[in-house]
Order: sequence, then C-alpha cells, then structure tokens
Amino acid sequence: MALQDKYAALVQSATNMGVANLAVAEKDGVLHVSGTAKSTADYDALWAQYAQLDPNMASGDLMMNIDIKANSGAQLKVTTDATNLNIRSTPSTEGEIVGKAAHDEVVTLIEKTDDSWWKVRTAQGEEGYAYAQYLSPL
Repeated sequence: MALQDKYAALVQSATNMGVANLAVAEKDGVLHVSGTAKSTADYDALWAQYAQLDPNMASGDLMMNIDIKANSGAQLKVTTDATNLNIRSTPSTEGEIVGKAAHDEVVTLIEKTDDSWWKVRTAQGEEGYAYAQYLSPL
C-alpha cells in the first residue's frame, strides 16, 4: 500500500480542518506532512488519528510537522479540563511553579519555545512556561 493511500484519511482531515500551508510529500519511504493548524484541538485530533492509523507510531513511515497558529502577543485560552494550568520557571515539569492560570483564563503568548512548551504571561503579569497542549489561540 502506498503511503499516500495509508494516510489519506489523515491528510483529508487536515484539509477539512483548514490546516494552512498543508504540504504532503513522500521521500525515501516516509510521508512528510506539514502545515499550521488553527487550534490545539485540531492539532490533537490529527495526532489522535495518526495513533489510530499506526498504533504506537511503530511503522516510522510518517513524519508529521504540524504547528499551531499563534504568534508572539497572541491571546491564548487555557483549555485544561477544569484545573489550573501550572506556569513554570523552565520548559519542563521539573521547573518550579511560578504561577497558575485558571481553566478558560486568557494568557498572552511571549514565545513558542518548542512544540510542547510556550512562554506566556498571565493577566496578573506572571511569566513562565506552560504546556502548549493546554493552550488554544482565540
């Protein structure tokens, strides 16, 4: 089975979600999919679909590089289930908690440190790193 066929549903989902600058290319037995999702929810949905198509991502035949649309200064909503989001001194769960942002609170993006951790500022002026999975652009 060709990789474009194997991951056709994933690519179609990305298209339906409106992933910007969606690029799909096969090279050396790996399908490369990249673009920018509109929200963390879309990003998570694509990764969940990938996990269904290739449990444990064991085949190693897909390289997905999906970013989340948010630029420095953007307002982000805290999308935890119901708990506070820890704001840490370093981009790691080992970092000291320097603040908290409540569920549905709006914070300001300072920088995207990497795909997992973003530096943010709360309405109270606390700055630190938050796990990006729980932040969604407004």
